[in-house]
Amino acid sequence: MNRIIMGLGIIATLLLAPAAQAANLEGNVTAAKGNAGLIVFVTKAPGTFAPPAAHPHVDQVRMKFTPRVLPVVVGTSVDFINSDSVNHNVFSPDNEGYNLGTWAKGDKRSYTFKREGVYTQLCSLHPEMEAFILVLGNSYFATTGADGHFSIANVPAGHYQLQVWGEKLKGPEKKKTFPVDVTADGAKTTLAL
Repeated sequence: MNRIIMGLGIIATLLLAPAAQAANLEGNVTAAKGNAGLIVFVTKAPGTFAPPAAHPHVDQVRMKFTPRVLPVVVGTSVDFINSDSVNHNVFSPDNEGYNLGTWAKGDKRSYTFKREGVYTQLCSLHPEMEAFILVLGNSYFATTGADGHFSIANVPAGHYQLQVWGEKLKGPEKKKTFPVDVTADGAKTTLAL
């Protein structure tokens, strides 16, 4: 009986314990080929990360994919829209590979990303069209502005490794990691590639 009461006390303590404090992780990236449009992300984080209820989308407009780079968490369904007056196709040779077929203006197709990685988006009808979807294992990521600044919200206090992805970055730059400690007050860092 005492063990049961003690066990219930421990469970109650765990349930009532405050969650790990979360704060903003922000900083600046400097890269030789430009600082804008880079994805900064936490490589590994504890917990599970559900995809968003609302599907992000990639539009095909003026013969371009918009946005050109889209970061998402594993399990996210992305809607591909055709806003051009010509037919378009969407396919990717990367990871599990897919081809969503060809469709006309106003239609859309969706794809759910099951594995982490970079997925190049292509149109078989217009080979000049190209975009990238970066599928990540957690939702702690941000895109840099024109000045290289980024801000990742609600990162729990802890020690992490950051990486940077950009289509113009070379292999060693994409593999480089940056340690960062996030406290209840947040963290500020500079990432030089």
